[in-house]
Amino acid sequence: MKRILVAIASLIATTASAQKFEGLATTPPMGWNSWNIFWTDINEEKIKAMADLMVSTGLKDAGYNYLVLDDGWMLKDRDSVTGDLVADPKKFPNGMKAVGDYIHAKGLKFGIYNCAGTLTCQGLAGTRGNEYQDARYYASIGVDYLKFDWCHSEGINAKDAYTTMSKAIQKAGRPMIFSLCEWGNNKPWEWGKPVGQLWRTTEDIYQVFDGYHDYGTWKANGVMTNADLNEKLRSYSGPGGWNDPDMLEVGNGMTMNEDRAHFSIWCIMAAPLMMGNDLRKISNETLSVFLNKDAIAVDQDPLAIQGFRYMQKDSMEVWVKPLTNDEWAVCFLNRKTSPQNFQFNWKTQTIEDTLVHKTLDMNSTVYNLYDIWQKKTTGTTAKPFSATVQAHDAYFFRLSKKAK
Repeated sequence: MKRILVAIASLIATTASAQKFEGLATTPPMGWNSWNIFWTDINEEKIKAMADLMVSTGLKDAGYNYLVLDDGWMLKDRDSVTGDLVADPKKFPNGMKAVGDYIHAKGLKFGIYNCAGTLTCQGLAGTRGNEYQDARYYASIGVDYLKFDWCHSEGINAKDAYTTMSKAIQKAGRPMIFSLCEWGNNKPWEWGKPVGQLWRTTEDIYQVFDGYHDYGTWKANGVMTNADLNEKLRSYSGPGGWNDPDMLEVGNGMTMNEDRAHFSIWCIMAAPLMMGNDLRKISNETLSVFLNKDAIAVDQDPLAIQGFRYMQKDSMEVWVKPLTNDEWAVCFLNRKTSPQNFQFNWKTQTIEDTLVHKTLDMNSTVYNLYDIWQKKTTGTTAKPFSATVQAHDAYFFRLSKKAK
């Protein structure tokens, strides 16, 4: 009897701690979000155009399947009768269910935004005190992904607020990814795993490679600033719960070198790949970054390990990530604003990933080098890598054991 009671108590404890829907985001989520390029200037026409383009450009087939509307879709006041959130009738005259139905008809998944505070970051209707009602509303319009922000949250306990919303989503009965956009202020990586599928580890990102962008009252981080913050937290990341260094700024005004390096590091870190550019104006070069199946395969690798920075020297960095089948991804990154000559002798390196007990021993084993951006095998680790790495650029390789 005692054993039975202990087993029941354990089952109850496990059930109580697991608020979120399980089985979602077994690899990092991929998709598109409206915020980086449109801010609140969104409407039905634009969103439908993004859905159309995600299909016609091949992005959906490449794995980008979540289309997420960020802040700006709702009014400040709720419905006076039902208490539900109200879509801005000027922007979305047919309502949000019609938008969701259109997105679903394209074979995509529908994402939406709100905030744990009393108002959203743009002063519209927040969720505080309406968690269960809002979750039911999202379920009724077919939402598959909820991004939940942290503005106007003074005096609110972050863990409690996000846990309440997670329970509300489960109670509503529709499985949806829950994205904790709490900016890392309250260390969500320490408590977010049973609550949501991803959690922000950083402040908002901006389309600069390093440093930050000053808005006056707050600062948005550059790409590598966010990467530095996120890289330290790799032990918390894995299937169903991912560190999120924020959305991609690829295609939003940085150089092609910077876009390529940005995408490479996000893939090494097993970060969610959420595009944030205007797909109506996408160049072939930018599209080639998003559609690089070998880079995506590194991000989506089923081993689900967040990579790490192995080496730093004179603004050159070596990032690595263990992959399935004893393969590895390796990225040589130049953070300098000028080109650098760089040499890396593979045979003198034995890289230990003590977190997951994986070893890349290039002294005793020769690996083929597949160049992810050039899309071809370019040699082996028997010969040192030597190249001029352009400013804010990266070489990105997949290493596989050479057949004897």
